[in-house]
Amino acid sequence: MSLDVEILAAEVRGPVLLPGGRGYDEERAGFQTGFRHRPAVVVGATRAEDVRAAVRFAAERRLPVAVQSTGHGIVTALDGEGLLITTRRMKAVTVDAEARTVSTEAGVLWGEVIQQAAPHGLAPVNGSAPHIGVVGYLLGGGIGLLGRLTGYAGDHVRSVDIVTADGTPRHVTADSDPDLFWALRGGGGNFGAVTAIETALLPVARLYGGGLHFAADHPIDLLHAYRGWTLTLPEELTSSIALMACPQLPSVPEPLRGRYVAHVRIAFTGSAEQGERLVAPLRALGPRLIDTVREMPYTEVGSIYQDPQVPHAYFGGNVLLRELDPAALRAIVDVAGPGAAVPCIVDIRHLGGAFVRRPADAGAVGGREAAYMLRVMTGGAAAPPTAARPVHQRVYDALKPWTVGRSLNSVYNDGHPVLQEQVRELFAAEDFERLRCVKTRHDPHNLFRLTHNIPPADSD
Repeated sequence: MSLDVEILAAEVRGPVLLPGGRGYDEERAGFQTGFRHRPAVVVGATRAEDVRAAVRFAAERRLPVAVQSTGHGIVTALDGEGLLITTRRMKAVTVDAEARTVSTEAGVLWGEVIQQAAPHGLAPVNGSAPHIGVVGYLLGGGIGLLGRLTGYAGDHVRSVDIVTADGTPRHVTADSDPDLFWALRGGGGNFGAVTAIETALLPVARLYGGGLHFAADHPIDLLHAYRGWTLTLPEELTSSIALMACPQLPSVPEPLRGRYVAHVRIAFTGSAEQGERLVAPLRALGPRLIDTVREMPYTEVGSIYQDPQVPHAYFGGNVLLRELDPAALRAIVDVAGPGAAVPCIVDIRHLGGAFVRRPADAGAVGGREAAYMLRVMTGGAAAPPTAARPVHQRVYDALKPWTVGRSLNSVYNDGHPVLQEQVRELFAAEDFERLRCVKTRHDPHNLFRLTHNIPPADSD
């Protein structure tokens, strides 16, 4: 193995690291600290040629391959075997203001795209957290900050540069390989190692948005009010509500410390005057502990959700719902509310709008008929996955009458691999079989299986 690694190291510019070696633990570390990859070898890629050499090395030896940029969404961790490619050094960003597109290498974060697009009055189809990687988010479909207006972010992808499991670099577009292009936009990391991606930019320079924090002493009332409010909204307004217990920590704003709160997040592309009118019914619900809703430049959108930026352990998943039935709201509070057996963060995101309209060149994203997504999360410091998992599952079981699928980007490893039946729930049955055919063509030996794994069609 050492001789093999020496050969690999001679072919790449970035570091090639082995367990126990200097820099190995730092290289494999990611945002998720509850579990992480422990590969037989790590390649810190600096360019597409490094990725190609690493994949070819793995293919010749039938080693499983995982790819990591930020490490937010580990699905199944390498455990003493296989090869991990880290892409965080691949940072090129090219904005084409006239075409309204941006090309990014595999290690670019959304915040970096936001900053480079803003001088042109443009914005990407990013999610709530600017410190998330571009590639993983787009491969999973992407439920964006303005998604009710834009639809799924993956549908805005124009091209993908990828190294498939045979070590071949491919520039994939709707014309060059329609099936692979379809599969890449929503099928996750099943088909190879992406080195670069091109996606559309939107003519958005500012928005009206922010967060409203309420004391949630009666969370069911707030959920009913939020549900009713969402039924009145134009597509230009995308929102969500989270219920959570805030710890007594200095890092938590003083008005929230030690309280069970509701956090409503708002992003609206209309005028501030229109936004004020739309948000007024929420503000009328009662005193706000914190109210940050205002007009802002797009460069400040990370302040809307205030997603944590410090790496930590977390466990959870999601279901896509065709509606928020009052009985569903009651089930959510009963199982995952303030009296839950383990502390839970409940996050409900309003979909509908452009999410439910399938464009002619749509990717493989499933569950497009959903009107809402519900996520349940538990921090690793609050409870181990063995305690959190049964509570989360009780929420999903209670919501089965309204469930139409799951969103790939928010199906996490909670201490054990994602099961095949969970992967099947991500896609329509006919789409899953089509994805298996694409997988068979481009990764017949299932090297890229450390994902929401779609097995080759002949592997049954």
